[in-house]
Amino acid sequence: MKIRVITTGGTIDKVYFDATSEYEIGEPTVPHVFREAAVGVEWELQPLLRKDSLEMTEADRVTIREACEAAGETAILITHGTDTMSDTAESLIGIEGKTIVLTGALAPARFRVTDAIFNLGLALGAVQSKPPGVYLAMNGTVFEAGKVRKNKEAGRFEATGL
Repeated sequence: MKIRVITTGGTIDKVYFDATSEYEIGEPTVPHVFREAAVGVEWELQPLLRKDSLEMTEADRVTIREACEAAGETAILITHGTDTMSDTAESLIGIEGKTIVLTGALAPARFRVTDAIFNLGLALGAVQSKPPGVYLAMNGTVFEAGKVRKNKEAGRFEATGL
């Protein structure tokens, strides 16, 4: 199985620029994380966007959907900012014959203390084991698209009970 990894930006890829005291989205961190974890599954990186998810538009979601539909792989892992990840996941529902898993991080992957590595590992396992459909892999749980939301106060994702 070959996995398509599509990166769209978000906190997972943010870099802190001390001179300006600001964060900007940098190069995708997935290759570094996968290399350090000695990931043995075949995968291909497709950097698609470099956006904070709060800046994500419906046109961006169409671009992501088109990339998923055009991918030759049936397993697709997408890194995405957490604030609108649920919205993007819902926009991908209905793509036939593909398992699509979105993940991200609440702290940049380049930080010493981050959830990025754990979330990427969870997403990598989910994209290989779940049946076709769209999922979010965050906080140790794999959620079905359309049935999850980000609880900003608690700093985690939770099922909506739909």
